[in-house]
Amino acid sequence: MNTTAFRGLLILILGGALAFRAAGLDLRPMHHDEANQALKFGLLLEKGEYRYDKTDHHGPSLYYLSLPLAKALGKNTLAALDETTLRLVPVLFGTGIILLFLLFLPDSGYAAILFAGLYAALSPALVYYSRFYIQEMVFVFFVMGWLGALWRYLRKPAAGWAAAAGFFGGMMFATKETSVIIFAASGAAFILAKAVQKKEPSAARHKTSRFRVPHLVLGFGLAALTAALFFSSFFANPKGILDSMAAFSGYFGKAASPGYHVHPPLYYFGLLTYAKSGGLVWSEALILALAFLGIFAGLRKRSAMILFLAVNALLAAAVFSLIPYKTPWNLLPFYAGFILLAGYGTAYLFESLRRNRRMAPAVVLLIIGVVHLGWQSRQANFRTFADPRNPWVYAQTIPDFLKLIGRVNGIAEVAPAGKNILIKVVSDPDETWPLPWYLRGYNQVGYWTDWKAAGDFKNIPLVIASPDQAAGFDTLLKDHYQIEYYGLRPDVLLALFIRQDLWDEYLNRRK
Repeated sequence: MNTTAFRGLLILILGGALAFRAAGLDLRPMHHDEANQALKFGLLLEKGEYRYDKTDHHGPSLYYLSLPLAKALGKNTLAALDETTLRLVPVLFGTGIILLFLLFLPDSGYAAILFAGLYAALSPALVYYSRFYIQEMVFVFFVMGWLGALWRYLRKPAAGWAAAAGFFGGMMFATKETSVIIFAASGAAFILAKAVQKKEPSAARHKTSRFRVPHLVLGFGLAALTAALFFSSFFANPKGILDSMAAFSGYFGKAASPGYHVHPPLYYFGLLTYAKSGGLVWSEALILALAFLGIFAGLRKRSAMILFLAVNALLAAAVFSLIPYKTPWNLLPFYAGFILLAGYGTAYLFESLRRNRRMAPAVVLLIIGVVHLGWQSRQANFRTFADPRNPWVYAQTIPDFLKLIGRVNGIAEVAPAGKNILIKVVSDPDETWPLPWYLRGYNQVGYWTDWKAAGDFKNIPLVIASPDQAAGFDTLLKDHYQIEYYGLRPDVLLALFIRQDLWDEYLNRRK
């Protein structure tokens, strides 16, 4: 394949990946984690304020990286923000991962990069979370940049690659605390790949493969500076740097006491290989099978690059799998490495079959597998985006919740106070989000976790409560309020209390 053909095909893959990720970004209701991140970003957008929270929310990079896009689209306030604007950030970083595969091009070849790019473009897991306003896809982008720069440095040490590795490493750390897992896994992979590289024939080695202390100082220094800039809110909050280190005690505690998020060790690989629920079957086993073929091929060829990628992916997968606390998106940092290995495995497969003149059946099977990936991705993102039968849906807000928001908006339109209508929300925090996001345009909203602390309920225009809290005061309101129930998440309800005069006016306006 010549360079022109490669570039043309890569552009097509990138365009397809971007289009697939960017279409209909407002279809899925905001997840409570997305809503949390959105309000944190809204404070930075409106007031320029950000303080790293060592107990939750992860690192600051997502918020600062969201600023340029929001400003470019003319979104200067929290109320002006929308789902599309926010989710375009992970869309761009999720697509950019394919470009970072190019860092491995000199040792993998055109075919491997194109196949890996195709799998990344269509993977249901990668596409779904590229449409999700949380840190994960930004994190995966920096992980791939870190691995690519580290490999290029190992291949041929140079100050530029040391600086690139430092920047990507600093951004990893400034994005998510789980970066320490990747640092450990890639460090082991680096050492083993270095040992293999020394045993390669002299023609395959680079004569400049020695480490240089100034390069290490440059890399570590740039990583520390990059992370410090973000955690300190660009030196407006120096304490954030210390908090970034103190945060690990809290996250270790969460890992040891996962509560709702506890899952068995093989949870991630179960999601990827075979997930069946309610008659729907999901599988990305094709990618995993080709990845392990890539590992086999690389080891057979004594490829230091494949050893580097394989050790990192396998060690990271093992650590993430052994931690009891699991959410589906946590598999992405190691799965992206498997996708790159799958590209190499596919190229090896076709190279082997071409020599044996058995290409046609493999091409047909691969086309079927790729089409199946694309079909699953379409189902996951445009059909079952909030359906618990979709393995990538996790504690997702259901569409019925949007009916509650629609009702609140409808009542506000007929209320004399309009957007200044008083709304009391009484619920446990887990049953409150993403209400603050959807009520961000209202000026008189109060939140309580206990109805006894919420004060007098008489004449309050709207009250939203979880059923257990509503049980404490619904007898006080039922004769003067219309009461409706809406789903928040599967098996989680919210009660909406509408003052009778507003309800009557609402009905009259609809006639």
